[in-house]
Amino acid sequence: RRSSGDCKRAKNERSTSVGPANGERERREGTARAASMPKNKGKGGKNRRRGKNEGEEKRELIFKEDGQEYAQVIRMLGNGRLDAQCIDGVKRLAHIRGKMRKKVWVSTGDIILVGLRDFQDEKADVILKYNADEARSLKAYGELPDNIRVNETEAGFNEEENENDAFFDFEDIENVIEEI
Repeated sequence: RRSSGDCKRAKNERSTSVGPANGERERREGTARAASMPKNKGKGGKNRRRGKNEGEEKRELIFKEDGQEYAQVIRMLGNGRLDAQCIDGVKRLAHIRGKMRKKVWVSTGDIILVGLRDFQDEKADVILKYNADEARSLKAYGELPDNIRVNETEAGFNEEENENDAFFDFEDIENVIEEI
């Protein structure tokens, strides 16, 4: 015969051993939740939402005003800064404004419009980047000098002229060695 204390103990043992442990129950419920999560029905992520520049329509050509100057990018420095050779002959450190960062990609050789600073003549702010068609139009209007190359990726270099610079013939070397 069992005492009343033994009956309570046996009852507690049965209740804990009959069902799954708390950890198992939580684990099962977690997988059930994961299985009932909604499926992805989207058409892409952040890059799709950002949009593509395929539908680039013609914009009105913007000319320089007082306190602005045309420039060509000499080299990118990083951190939103670049070296620019302005049309007035001054080389300036230019800063890409926040509205343009990560939206308009500026690279070496691009024609840009910079805003000059009243208090710092050697520094400027990039206001606008002209695409190749707009830069050719500026050149046709006489806004840009003729010595600026618009289509080049590197400022001042022409790939066709430098195509065979690294080429040499081994026979030429042998002839030079024989002469010595």
